[in-house]
Amino acid sequence: MDIRTLRTLIAIGTALATFPALAADPPILIGASITQSPPGSVVQGTQVKDGMEILKDMVNAKGGILGRQVKVLYEDNQGIPEKGRAATEKLITNDKVVALAGGHQSSVCLAEIEVAHRYKVPYVNTNCWSDDVRKRGYPEVFNTSPYNTLVSSSMATTLAAMGVKKVVAFAENTDYGIGQAKLTGELLKQKAPNIDYKYETLDRSSKDFTAVMLPLRANPPDVIVMSMLPPAAYIVMNQAYEQGVAPSAKTLLYDGGGLVDYPDFWQNVKEGGKHLLSFALYHPAMPQTQLAKDIAAEYKKRTGADINRLVLQAADSLHLVLEGIKSAKSTEPDKLAQAMRTMKFDSLRGVSNFSTKEGFGYQQWLDIPYVNYEVTEIKQPVGQTVMLQAPGQKFDTSKIVRPK
Repeated sequence: MDIRTLRTLIAIGTALATFPALAADPPILIGASITQSPPGSVVQGTQVKDGMEILKDMVNAKGGILGRQVKVLYEDNQGIPEKGRAATEKLITNDKVVALAGGHQSSVCLAEIEVAHRYKVPYVNTNCWSDDVRKRGYPEVFNTSPYNTLVSSSMATTLAAMGVKKVVAFAENTDYGIGQAKLTGELLKQKAPNIDYKYETLDRSSKDFTAVMLPLRANPPDVIVMSMLPPAAYIVMNQAYEQGVAPSAKTLLYDGGGLVDYPDFWQNVKEGGKHLLSFALYHPAMPQTQLAKDIAAEYKKRTGADINRLVLQAADSLHLVLEGIKSAKSTEPDKLAQAMRTMKFDSLRGVSNFSTKEGFGYQQWLDIPYVNYEVTEIKQPVGQTVMLQAPGQKFDTSKIVRPK
């Protein structure tokens, strides 16, 4: 053995002695089944991964959790329930993850939670809005995501306040889209029974929606509600504008999915995005925790883009798992789930307590803050949109700017 090799071995030995936890303990594995290829929403999957990676790197830079580094294992589910189910099975049985987070499409989440429930592994729902995810009442499933009852209730209240007479909703053919459109109609019937409301179910894989636009040219509604995700949502918006249906002096377009803060929104929607009313879960004017500000700064550094709600939601769901492990002092699933249910926890969005009520509120953060705003210029940054409803305030219909 030469002197250089000997010195190298001594250096390695010294490092192992100095950081015994890093040398001896494997990383804590968290599973994430997300959409990384079509037909599902790849832009959503990308944002979820961005948010989780930023938080994971921040935690690891400070020494990790319980002296161990954190590693997130990703599987591509393509937005297809059967692939999500298989991905979850693999992450739990082959990779031995201690929990799952990152689910972001309702139909896929509904398939995945069956697997998590069967193996009793904690599953944090990042962005699956369908109430049915909560209604199954699985104790392993924790919902930090927005939910359809919250969105539909807000939109029904807004439509009633606007004094409109006729509303048409476009709903994608998923649990999220149909669920939101149905619920909005039910709540609208309670709040304003005189409003004529109906919804059209649209195939999210279609490229041509002319057939549903043409009748609206002859008989325009006051508002078209959008319960759709990209890329189909962008196609619908562009065709509604090209057909002269909406936004127009007669018909406003009201989005219930937070489309404007998607990073590719203005790459795909031009004039059709101007005068869009949007229910939204993030606006720079909303109160931000220090951790949320730090994540926003790091996201800007890595991507050059402004932070948006889904990146924060993803970081928040991983944050919950890691704080749960810290509180439980264990990665055992039952101890972790119990800690997540009962510990004192400060989320990025200022929400901390899970509801225990049955139905849509089961293990759900109920009081998720939201706003309503209007886009009045093409490529307008979210921070410069017209705020129609600040958090906790009433919707101000007098601020709506109609197209001329």
